[in-house]
Amino acid sequence: MELFGDLWSVYTLLMFIIFIAIWAWAWSSKRKKAFKDAANLPFADESPEQKKGLTNPEEKQP
Repeated sequence: MELFGDLWSVYTLLMFIIFIAIWAWAWSSKRKKAFKDAANLPFADESPEQKKGLTNPEEKQP
């Protein structure tokens, strides 16, 4: 049973190290531009009228 406890400890430590590595990768400055571009993808197909807040592009602001 002691072997099971030791293996569980090693597994926990390994998962923690993997978590920290993924966190560091996600917050690295090299990824900032890619994440910023991905965050703006939903707005990529908007027309200028939609960006101004008009729901119907046929409407004009006064």
